[in-house]
Amino acid sequence: MSSVNIDSLIAEAQTFAPNSKEELEQFRIRFLGKKGVLTDLFAKMKEVAPEERKSFGQQVNTLKVTAEERLNHFKETFESAEIGNKSEGDLTLPSDPSPLGSFHPLSIVRRKIISIFSRIGFNVSDGPEIEDDWHNFSALNFPPEHPARDMQDTFFINLNPDQEKYNGSLALRTHTSSIQVRVMENQAPPIRTICPGRVYRNEAISARAHCFFHQVEGFYIDENVSFADLKQTLLYFSQEMFGADTKIRLRPSYFPFTEPSAEMDISCTICKGKGCNICKYTGWVEILGCGMIDPAVLENNKIDPTKYSGFAFGMGIERITMLKYSIKDLRIFSENDVRFLDQFKGVR
Repeated sequence: MSSVNIDSLIAEAQTFAPNSKEELEQFRIRFLGKKGVLTDLFAKMKEVAPEERKSFGQQVNTLKVTAEERLNHFKETFESAEIGNKSEGDLTLPSDPSPLGSFHPLSIVRRKIISIFSRIGFNVSDGPEIEDDWHNFSALNFPPEHPARDMQDTFFINLNPDQEKYNGSLALRTHTSSIQVRVMENQAPPIRTICPGRVYRNEAISARAHCFFHQVEGFYIDENVSFADLKQTLLYFSQEMFGADTKIRLRPSYFPFTEPSAEMDISCTICKGKGCNICKYTGWVEILGCGMIDPAVLENNKIDPTKYSGFAFGMGIERITMLKYSIKDLRIFSENDVRFLDQFKGVR
């Protein structure tokens, strides 16, 4: 076979462009099959004159490489097209369901509390979780000997690693009342705000207590604010959160930063006030503490107590969530058990 014929075969292989896998298979058989062109050329190698054998071999090898490259190229092209067609499938069929996440129940209740108070003019304030003694205790009328200052209740932070004893400078906040102090420092009355956030107490972890939990505290300062304003605000909140038939009662209590102070109960949401094991058969469940802001707290924050008065309240978000969803163990909120969280899908 002349070199002219081999050159034409090389040109044919280079320009080959099949429209189907069948045409590609015919190309393979023609050039690379057992009875194909290349097999025939290699068999004729011995008939070529010695002085032409090198040139002949190079041309045959070029044809072989060209044919294999074209074959592999179009083989990959057709396979990719098949994969693409399979992946498209029937576009009219519904898609495979994707598992959806859910809001954490504490987040759901926190958003609900913020929404309720925002409807009656309360805005939201925030502050640091690491606080100094003034904002966490002293400005709120905690005397130096108050039990809340004891290290068994508070996580104190020692900034000096060489100092064996606590130096009294910083602590993880024990309540979000510290945010209220910061608001009073930077804003003149009238003030109406709530302060949601995480707080920390050095307590043993159990079904009813944890070393960290979440609070929403709020306060209102203006001229002529009375205990009646406090009561109506909390009644509105309770009925919006737990239902229009919810009742409240206020019992005398003590807090360093309010005077007078009270604990507030709501009628049990489980038994509707008839008595059950949740409310210890009293028909009432405690949900928050409240009271009129002590004049000393106003003075500490440079607010004139002869002109202004105010009320404050604070509640645990975990307590509200446990009542709203009948949850009996506080620890489950921080265990990230998907089986528990899946119950709140679709709840906002």
